[in-house]
Amino acid sequence: MSQHLVAEILEILAAGQDMVVATTFADGAPHAVTVSYASDGLSIYFGCSPSSQKARNLGRDDRVAISVTLPYRDWSQIRGLSLSGRARPVPSDLAQTRVAALFAAKFSEIAQYVSDVGDDGLALFEVVPEVVGVLDYRKGFGHVEHVRVASLDPVRTVLLPSSVAVA
Repeated sequence: MSQHLVAEILEILAAGQDMVVATTFADGAPHAVTVSYASDGLSIYFGCSPSSQKARNLGRDDRVAISVTLPYRDWSQIRGLSLSGRARPVPSDLAQTRVAALFAAKFSEIAQYVSDVGDDGLALFEVVPEVVGVLDYRKGFGHVEHVRVASLDPVRTVLLPSSVAVA
């Protein structure tokens, strides 16, 4: 798979601000919410209350589905990502400080909402993508390319083609 897809995925992640994160309730029913996110390469981070439904869901089942859509003026310009993967808690150490810096760089207003990353009021999660769909209507209505992510090393990211489909 060409590195152009890696560049496209990274560009969309950098340009987007919000994503819809879907988890599952204990009975298997879907639960989807919008959250702001920051990214570093293909690693995607979000925060929430440790007592939130999504945090409870992830404590039981770490699988997630995510969608990111960039702003557009008409349908011929729709671009975004859909991905599935795993969400794991960011450890309470220097990693949280690094993630906080990513959020501060992306969202200057964050300081007024979060006083201390390490407090009990915030659970940080890292999403590790497994399959990514790159949606690009500039290439045709419903155009999407699906790839499997074999490595999260940003220098050596390997994308394996799953399929190319037009919806």
